[in-house]
Formats: sequence, structure tokens, C-alpha cells
Amino acid sequence: MTRVAAVQLAPVVGDLSGNLDRAVAAIEEAVAEGAELVVLPELATSGYVFASVDETRSLALSPADPAFDRVAAAGAGAVVVLGFAEADDAGRLFNSAALVDASGVRAVYRKVHLWDQEKRFFTPGDARPPVVETAVGRVGVMICFDLEFPEWTRIAALSGADLLAVPTNWPLVPVPAGERAPEVQIAIATARMNKMAIVCADRTGRERGVDWTGGTSIVDAEGALRSAVGDGTGTAWAELDLLLSRDKRQAELVDLLGDRRPDLYGPLLEPPQAERRG
Repeated sequence: MTRVAAVQLAPVVGDLSGNLDRAVAAIEEAVAEGAELVVLPELATSGYVFASVDETRSLALSPADPAFDRVAAAGAGAVVVLGFAEADDAGRLFNSAALVDASGVRAVYRKVHLWDQEKRFFTPGDARPPVVETAVGRVGVMICFDLEFPEWTRIAALSGADLLAVPTNWPLVPVPAGERAPEVQIAIATARMNKMAIVCADRTGRERGVDWTGGTSIVDAEGALRSAVGDGTGTAWAELDLLLSRDKRQAELVDLLGDRRPDLYGPLLEPPQAERRG
């Protein structure tokens, strides 16, 4: 069993130093309580609602930044996934997430599916989600809106991910009484149809007029919501058997990956009908 922590924070846009301090403190606290895998929100070090590209650039980090040495030290051997604004050598900005362990930064994923205003500040990534062999199992990484593209999450499953770590910033939307946030429902369905655990670390609070969902959730490989935070800062906890994700059978003659029919999936690569007519 792997002890998993999904940490819900309230980053402050512009407060790079303070956000990093709070993230490091949260990692240290989770590890002190036995966490072997810790997931933090999207853009946890920078905040989200940027006023300009220049502001975004002022809050961006390189994966070689000493900030990630602090993250590795705080993790004390645990696997940590957190979101950050990244600047590359060419000056491009990315909405990124790093997977860090005792050896340092193991992988960086650049968000491919940018949401709304993110397109004003970031360049979309152009690589598939990494799946990293870690001390706790095979951990895949993607970010927020990426989770809403079933082709993308299926790629992670086909790449052997036992668990998908998803830093998120989910804007609050109205839902009927008693219903979960739509993004949480997507995580549950995605875990179920891929038999792959999913850990979503959301943020909370209000930032420059945007209210956040506070939807931090841990979903097991059977699609069961094992833990959630709700309003405010806090941590969702679960003990997960990640090896369950490697057996894709749901019944004697049902295999979620083996029963696929790629020979019939050609239309997935074709333009939408409306585009073809245009």
C-alpha cells in the first residue's frame, strides 16, 4: 500500500517566495504524517490569475532552480508532484508540473491543453504525459484541463501509469445540490474506465475575482472517491494499492485495454464534421 497525500493550498499570485515556503511546509507536514506520494496544485508557486505576460515571466522558474532542491529536501525520499510557471532558455513560458524525488527533478510536463486565458500567457506543451518509474510505482503527470481529454488520459494508461497525478486549478462553477464538481466526476469516470488511480490536488480561495472549487480528490483504480478536502486548505489522504492498476480485467472476459478496437478508431484523428464541411 502507498500512503498518498493531495494537498489543497491557496497560492497568492505574485508571491513567489511565500508560495514556495507554503508548498515546502505542506510537503514536510505530509511527509511527517507518512506520505510517500504528495501532490500539490497547478501553478502552486506562482498563483494563477496573471495580469500580464511580464508578471508571469517574473514568477517563472527553471527546473534547475534551487527551489526544486528545497522541494526534494522537504520530500525526504517521497515522490512530490507540483505545478509551477516555467521559463525555458528561449524565453517561452509554460504551465508545467515537476515530479521530484530524493534525486531531484525526475520529469517536467508542460500542459498541452491550455484553458481559456492561459493561452494569453503560456505556450502549449508538445509532449505526451510522462510516466515515471518511482519508488512507489509508475506515476503519470498531467495538469487540470488535460484530464478532460479522454485520448490524453488513455495515453497515460497505455503507457503503464499506476497512478495519474494531476495538479489543478478548477474555477468554481454552479452545480445542482448534492452533485460533485464536474471535474471531480470526470476524474472518477476516467479512473474507472482506465483502471488507474487519479490524484487531483486543487486550490482554494479567491484570486483577482476568481473563486476556486476546492475539489482536491483521491480516486482509486476502481473509480471510488477515497478522500476529498472540500472548502479551505487541507490534505486528502488515502492508502492505495497501486499494483491494482496493472490488472485491467473487470470480469473474466473483460479487459479494459485488451478489448479496445483501434482498427475502428480512425475518426479520432480526423477533423470534426463541421470543420470538414467548412
